[in-house]
Amino acid sequence: MDKIGFASFCSKAKPYALTVAVQIGFAGSSIFSMSSFNMGMSRFVFIVYRNIIAAITLAPFGWFFERKVRPKMTISVFLHIMALSFLEPVIDQGFTFLGMQYTSASFTSILMNTVPSITFFLAVIFRIEHVNIKQIRSIAKVIGTIVTFGGALLMTIYKGPPIHLFYSPKIAHHDAGSHDTQTLKHWVSGTLFILLGCFTWSSFFILQATIYHSFFGCYYSILIRILHHVV
Repeated sequence: MDKIGFASFCSKAKPYALTVAVQIGFAGSSIFSMSSFNMGMSRFVFIVYRNIIAAITLAPFGWFFERKVRPKMTISVFLHIMALSFLEPVIDQGFTFLGMQYTSASFTSILMNTVPSITFFLAVIFRIEHVNIKQIRSIAKVIGTIVTFGGALLMTIYKGPPIHLFYSPKIAHHDAGSHDTQTLKHWVSGTLFILLGCFTWSSFFILQATIYHSFFGCYYSILIRILHHVV
């Protein structure tokens, strides 16, 4: 393979590699989040610290890369960004982490794979995504959505042996009573909370896509949204 062919291959493979890296990051985030909860940290405090770190990290990128190309902030765009900050950090992270406390990190990571399917379903409802059954591309999207959603729900049925990377008294107590009725109720409640978080995250993607058509300051809008949530 010559240099031009290798460069073309790397360019085409970059989106897929970044997608895999993001999924690995989400899995690691779920594990460390659950570990923090098991060690006694409040999920509200954890969400605030998480967004403070994100704001500090993204602020230099927004300043250097979008300082001259950032469009004018209008009242409409500002209200849309506030709506995004209410959907993603507040409702999504709040209910997702609550469901994670009732279930497990691996269960949450698996169930979060329903987000693309829910997003596609909402996009079709709001006419952002068009489906034509006569086209192979549309058929592939529908089949992929069904398989992804069904596979994620199927994986939630299996419950293997627990693997503890970090010890805490809450974990030991959870194992001792993992078969009682109260734990089963928590598991069902946790599943519903995570699904609510998935639906909210999908709604966030739909609204975010509409905003970025008129306001393309990516880092700047994310920074405003995070700071609004922290405050």
